[in-house]
Amino acid sequence: MRGVEQIPWLYDLGLAWSEALGFRRWRTWLAAGARGLTLDLGTGTGRNLRHLPPGARAIAVDPHRANLARARTRGPGVPLVLARAEALPFRDGAFDSALCGLVLCSVEDPALALGELRRVLRPGGAVRLVEHVRSPGLAGRLQDLVQPAWTRFTGGCHPNRETERTVRAAGFRIDAASRRTHRTLRRLEMRR
Repeated sequence: MRGVEQIPWLYDLGLAWSEALGFRRWRTWLAAGARGLTLDLGTGTGRNLRHLPPGARAIAVDPHRANLARARTRGPGVPLVLARAEALPFRDGAFDSALCGLVLCSVEDPALALGELRRVLRPGGAVRLVEHVRSPGLAGRLQDLVQPAWTRFTGGCHPNRETERTVRAAGFRIDAASRRTHRTLRRLEMRR
């Protein structure tokens, strides 16, 4: 079933609304971490591309052709690659940095996606991640309850994943100074 994540204009509308409510600063922080050759994993409609710092060269990856077509308008010179996070078509150690914004909630296998991300990142390379995660307590149980319907509606998003645990299990080291929390949102920088 096609969900919100695969309908570019609707996805952009939702993101524009969330950015107006404060998510823009999280996206700006995410993109500011791009260094050298940067993988924009799950680029969606390319909303990170206009925020890249000077000197960063991006390659944008998304599994949905319609999203990449929309991303073309935000990053005219950026190579766009149709691929899933769990099967990246790049050589080992190809990227200096990576951006991963609201991606791991939507991939089928987050551990496999993180393994691929680790593989294509050069030793010492950094990944900036922004994700919504499972809340503790009653809020988390509510996320568990709505997850099946939410996942169908959005076309893949799981609002109740424990992403930080998965990141550590994949062999990444989280920079504690970079970690921020706001309700269900997490931001962090991690290194291979």
